[in-house]
Amino acid sequence: MDLGTISLLILFGLVILILIGIPLGFASGFLGALIVYIKIGPDGLGILMARMYSLVITYAFLSIPLFIFMASLLERSNIARDLYDSLNAWLKKTRGGVGVVTAIMATLMAAMSGIIGGEIVLLGLIALPQMLRLKYNQDLAIGIVCASGSLGTMIPPSIVLIIYGLVTSTSITLLFKEAFVPGLMLSGLIIAYILIRTRLQPHLAPIDENEPVLTFKEKLKFLPGFIPPAILVVVVLGSIYAGITGITEAAGMGCVFTLIIIYFRKELSWFLFKDAVTRTFKATGTIITITFGATVLAGAYSLIGGPAYISSSILDLNVAPMTVIAIMMLIFFFLGAFMDWTGIVLLTMPVFLPIVIKLGFDPIWFGILFCINMQVSFLTPPFGPAAFYLKSVTPPHISLIDIFRSFGPFIVIQLIVLLIVMFIPEVAQNFHPFKNP
Repeated sequence: MDLGTISLLILFGLVILILIGIPLGFASGFLGALIVYIKIGPDGLGILMARMYSLVITYAFLSIPLFIFMASLLERSNIARDLYDSLNAWLKKTRGGVGVVTAIMATLMAAMSGIIGGEIVLLGLIALPQMLRLKYNQDLAIGIVCASGSLGTMIPPSIVLIIYGLVTSTSITLLFKEAFVPGLMLSGLIIAYILIRTRLQPHLAPIDENEPVLTFKEKLKFLPGFIPPAILVVVVLGSIYAGITGITEAAGMGCVFTLIIIYFRKELSWFLFKDAVTRTFKATGTIITITFGATVLAGAYSLIGGPAYISSSILDLNVAPMTVIAIMMLIFFFLGAFMDWTGIVLLTMPVFLPIVIKLGFDPIWFGILFCINMQVSFLTPPFGPAAFYLKSVTPPHISLIDIFRSFGPFIVIQLIVLLIVMFIPEVAQNFHPFKNP
């Protein structure tokens, strides 16, 4: 059986197993083990085990559960709620101000921990009821919460960037540095969209005229709400960008400072700590399961010469290099509608990245493109995770169809940023000049 036929069987087999409800980690692991057993024999399974082991013992991998633990602590404390109240005090009398507050808060939360799901749930509990109470357009309010809440995919310390760096052996620190400008660009465009649209259509975001206007002195009383987030952002990102620590050390420092802040706020309890640890184990277990399975399948495909086959097939097309990148982005977009991002990066990068490098493109730039694409996948039906995260905390009258319907304008914004970074690569090359072909 030739590699082309095997490749198609793997693709269809994976799709069928996922559609019948088998988790991605088990589906990909089963297919990978089956391929190695048939093509190489039982001895090949040992090679796959060594490949998995070498990935999970990587020092930088430890940063993933640490950032998840930090995010779990933040979700259970009132730091996020105080930040929201502080931002709201300054912007609530602005047209669309509560929406802007939500986007800014999401940006700061993403910069603190880099987690996506918990942030959407948090915004769904804090910001969405406030916007609906003020008679904001439901589609606009939902779209703001989910699009802003998924910024953790792009803004450092993004878990997506960490996994990409581990799988592709690229510098995670450099990925964090280069993702900063595109991440802020994405956040800025969401805020600009809110402000422009609510001014063109004021009925979408009414201002509560009955709420008293705060004086400047009264607004100053809310400034302490900015202090904990500012400390955590400086500790985590500041230590990385200044070259003081690596990713893992910064994650550890973030956890310690979060615990200290919660303690002095008199919010630290055994229940909060235990719940954060439990959530961390569950989330990390899910990531490791998918990592194991996808690594087995990617390793098996590599052992039978799959990446070389795909590489030669694509390069033999004799199309422009940027066309190849565009095709990869379309594949990511398609896969993102059906698969978890962890599986996508582990399954595709061993095949795609050698092609990207052979064509002369920057792997750091390609990683930023991948992360933007994965942010789009969080909103893409039918399995966009953002919709399901939000549905878990929305009022009963808001259906999944209502949630997905609200994503349209925000997906367009994400695709605009993707195209900007794709065709103006300098946006993601501020710290390492690189000439793409």
